[in-house]
Amino acid sequence: MTNMNPARLVCLDMDRVLVDHLSTWQFVYDRLGINNDESFELYNQGLLDEWDWIKLDIALIKESRKDGPTVTDGELRGLMEGMPMMTYWKELIGNLLDSGFHVAIVSGGLQQTARDIAAQFPADTPWKRRWGGIDRFTAKRFGGGNDTKLHVFTNGWLQGPRTNDGDHQIADFGRYQVQMDGKGSVVRMLQRRLGVKKENTASVGDSAGDISMFQQSGLPICFNPWDDRPKAHALHVVEEKHLKNVENIIFQHFNLASIS
Repeated sequence: MTNMNPARLVCLDMDRVLVDHLSTWQFVYDRLGINNDESFELYNQGLLDEWDWIKLDIALIKESRKDGPTVTDGELRGLMEGMPMMTYWKELIGNLLDSGFHVAIVSGGLQQTARDIAAQFPADTPWKRRWGGIDRFTAKRFGGGNDTKLHVFTNGWLQGPRTNDGDHQIADFGRYQVQMDGKGSVVRMLQRRLGVKKENTASVGDSAGDISMFQQSGLPICFNPWDDRPKAHALHVVEEKHLKNVENIIFQHFNLASIS
């Protein structure tokens, strides 16, 4: 039964939460046979900020072929197909939406997988460009040309100039919506725009990068924890990689009957 009073929000990390893989970035690196060890080490040493790290990784992807043309936007989208997904991801999102929750993906992962996920929950309204929305291409491909019910905030790449065959190059400057330790600011903006209080917000993440999101939520859930750091900031810790457990916690917390 739908209950939009009071308004409730669930914010979901993507990598290792909705996606059953180390990261969407790593999935692409594996497909291309490359690694970003050098830039990762520079970041860990404090010699590289997140914005420059993304730019270096975009350049790494673009120039991954030693012989031949650079990777294009269409090719990169194709490389992301077949992303392994966490058990019960679709049921979780669908049941939350059917029960009146606002649902957001807040992740430093690559945008295409988040858009693919979101487009499978189409709204009744045609696609339009909006804050936290998806692109027209993905809306047409998965959502019948309609907008999505979800709100999506991710990182990744941007389209560059059009190629001769109608594809697009990848721009040198990446997409940077979500800071590593700044997810809480995205949650606060969503709360303001959607009229949701902190106590009516749940968040689900796996790593230290989700701590600021946990701190902005009345129901922080650490799912499939990367290490021990986020556990201390969570109200619940779920070790088993099955999102039905997360659904049960959310519905019990808000005193709602599970609909599946």
